[in-house]
Amino acid sequence: MRKTIINRPTEKISPGDLVFLDLEQLAQVEITSECREHPIESALVKDGGTGWQAAQPGEQTICIVFDQPLTINHIDLIFDEQEQSRTQEFVLLWLDNNMESYREILRQQFHFSPPNTTQEIEHYTVNLTQLKALKLTIVPNIEGNEAFAKLKQLKLA
Repeated sequence: MRKTIINRPTEKISPGDLVFLDLEQLAQVEITSECREHPIESALVKDGGTGWQAAQPGEQTICIVFDQPLTINHIDLIFDEQEQSRTQEFVLLWLDNNMESYREILRQQFHFSPPNTTQEIEHYTVNLTQLKALKLTIVPNIEGNEAFAKLKQLKLA
């Protein structure tokens, strides 16, 4: 007989205890645009950089395509906006090695209101097995006003 215990307590893991993946060695990145001063590598490096910014305003996509399928259990995101008051929406999607289309993990909106509310920091616990690609779509201003998508950091464990 096969059985699963579904109500077992989960161990709390703080983001500081995680070993994050070296995305430079494990994947390639597809992006819709990037500002020369803020390339995508700056948001994906382990030790943190200045972050990525799109070269043009409007919706942008970052897609991480892994060389080999893998399992991830944690996604950390940091968005930073120091200049413009705006409401941003982002969507995380994933592609299983055996799937033909992406599945949504989550969709979230956040309002930046500098100088008081300038960062959105998210930590998600997930169970993505046989992960072939992870896609992040950012709508920098859902009201339609001109804004540039920015990502301070994306880390996976």
